[in-house]
Amino acid sequence: MTTSGFVKKEKVKSILISQPEPESAKSPYYDLAKKYKIKVDFRPFIHVEGIPGKDFRKSKITVTDFKAVIFNSRSSIDHFFRICEELRTRMPQDTKYFCVSEAVALYLQKYILYRKRKVFYGTGTETSLQSIMKKYKDTENFLFPCSSVHKEGLSTFMEKEGFVFEKAVLYKTVSSDLSDLKNLKYDVIVFFSPSGFVSLFENFPDFEQGDTRIATFGNSTAKAAEDAGLRLDIQAPIPESRSMTGALELYIKSVRK
Repeated sequence: MTTSGFVKKEKVKSILISQPEPESAKSPYYDLAKKYKIKVDFRPFIHVEGIPGKDFRKSKITVTDFKAVIFNSRSSIDHFFRICEELRTRMPQDTKYFCVSEAVALYLQKYILYRKRKVFYGTGTETSLQSIMKKYKDTENFLFPCSSVHKEGLSTFMEKEGFVFEKAVLYKTVSSDLSDLKNLKYDVIVFFSPSGFVSLFENFPDFEQGDTRIATFGNSTAKAAEDAGLRLDIQAPIPESRSMTGALELYIKSVRK
């Protein structure tokens, strides 16, 4: 494993993003690569796997027993309706759906006739969704489809406020197989979740950081890097930039001086 300490700030010529390659050609990562003539590669270190319907049955949860369903991501929507299909279950038309953002709410159109359903959504934060949910605390029982590893904010809020709810673990985050990567000789490797570091050491147990710069997005990811004994060189969001690409550009500029 790597050790902390001073590392000469060499120019950045290559970056590995531990996420899938963007679908849009207008990604700011492509702009960054072109502007600074940097090699930018994408490789997801983690991926999501659904819990099979036969395993979900063991939870003894009947989804149609709940009149309100909470979605905090598109993945939760995909896996909820996948489970419904596997169990040959159809949600009643009067089911209420509570989504963390309008974008997540609109994604429901993939599975339901949106205009005929009761859909509520926040502005992108759990707090904004919580204020909407409070109005229905005494009249609805809630189902919260989620991953095996998830933020506890909503659950803690519902427990504190006395909601009738149940968590339904429908999918899990697992390490991707990176065995085809011969090495990780990149100037910068970018991580977006603590699970990325789990995958890193599962795939490369003898990984030595050396001169490789580690970039992280979010406080929990930064802490995971430090807990793993890695030297953290680039963090986002920061006051100067709220985005990962912005933080990367600031760093690239600083080592070019």
